[in-house]
Amino acid sequence: MRHRSFFLLLAIGSLGARLCAIPTDYHLQKRVDVGATGAWDYLIYDPAGRRVFVSRATHVMVLNGESGATLGDIPGTLGVHGIALAPELGKGFTSNGRINNVTIFDLKTLRPIGQAKSGSNPDAIIYDPASKRVFTFNGGSDNATAVDAESGQPAGTIPLAGRPEFAVADGQGTVFVNIESKNSLTAIDSRSLSVKANWNMPGCDGPSGLSMDRQHRRIFSVCGNKVMAIIDADSGKLVTTVPIGDGPDASTFSPRLGMAFSSNGGDGTLTVVHEDSPDKFTVAQNVRTEAGARTMALDEETGTVYLVSATSGPTLILSFILEIFHSILRPALCVLGVILLLRSLLLLFRARKRGWARKPAWWGGILLILSLVFVVWSWQYDAVLMALSPKDFHLTIWQSNNAR
Repeated sequence: MRHRSFFLLLAIGSLGARLCAIPTDYHLQKRVDVGATGAWDYLIYDPAGRRVFVSRATHVMVLNGESGATLGDIPGTLGVHGIALAPELGKGFTSNGRINNVTIFDLKTLRPIGQAKSGSNPDAIIYDPASKRVFTFNGGSDNATAVDAESGQPAGTIPLAGRPEFAVADGQGTVFVNIESKNSLTAIDSRSLSVKANWNMPGCDGPSGLSMDRQHRRIFSVCGNKVMAIIDADSGKLVTTVPIGDGPDASTFSPRLGMAFSSNGGDGTLTVVHEDSPDKFTVAQNVRTEAGARTMALDEETGTVYLVSATSGPTLILSFILEIFHSILRPALCVLGVILLLRSLLLLFRARKRGWARKPAWWGGILLILSLVFVVWSWQYDAVLMALSPKDFHLTIWQSNNAR
């Protein structure tokens, strides 16, 4: 009789858990054309101001989180990748990949109030409240730079095992960062600025986006082979993997909802993963979004997801390539232009000596035109980038009726 009662209670409990589980029905709530110029990368949600910060190659757009309307702009952030917010200090920070520094701005006025040096090509950037430091993760120098968030002064550099991608802080003094080139996860002591551990992530190729359930010490890393790897933050052991879409680049987690998200720009999906328990995770929904919507921001309280994208095509792809390889391509175009110019002048000189012989004169003229094209392109590189900027850049807001 006792066994029957036990199994009856177990069945009722299981049924109750299923009935009380949070259902998801994420759908498009609003699409807003926001315009402006520049390719895009990371975005972040500001819960205090209910704003969305979006990096746009040379500046940062600030949008209203409810209407999508443009509220302001932070200029002069050349090659900006990411944005970090320190609300208790009233400051924000951007990682500027082209000029290898951090812009510090006032959260209320959005005005730049300082700069700090970083390593080469800073990409991801986060604020760690435990140490009150900002960390940039530098893809060009395979290291991380720590900046004191209050003074704006560099605090130190941490060598890393390979090219870093995104990072997350646990709020207790440890910062975790994906090492994309090594398929691994590195744990950093944010106070001593030393590496605590390097953990391999088997089954995770090209880890990019990273987020964390701080209460249950679970890390969510999205991987290029279409899985989300879930890692124990204390041991570094793989808890499990769940399938996600193609081309993921960002991961977020809502502690109130117990939901992890992956934005997959390759196939245009948003994967919603429910934390059934700290050791069990279920894909709750794969939402059809649009190709290119690879980075996102999350309002952790309401579960609202923000995505940005533009119509994919050759022009957009070319603009991303030119932006990513700016530091290499711009000087290369100038050097190539000068070499072609010298070669064209030599051919034209020979043609003149031979009574303007047709073949050297023809080739000299072609090379002269090409040299001018490359030199002018190098000189007007940013103008070309702006001309290639997406014309229909937009913000999409995704909500679940059951999340609020």
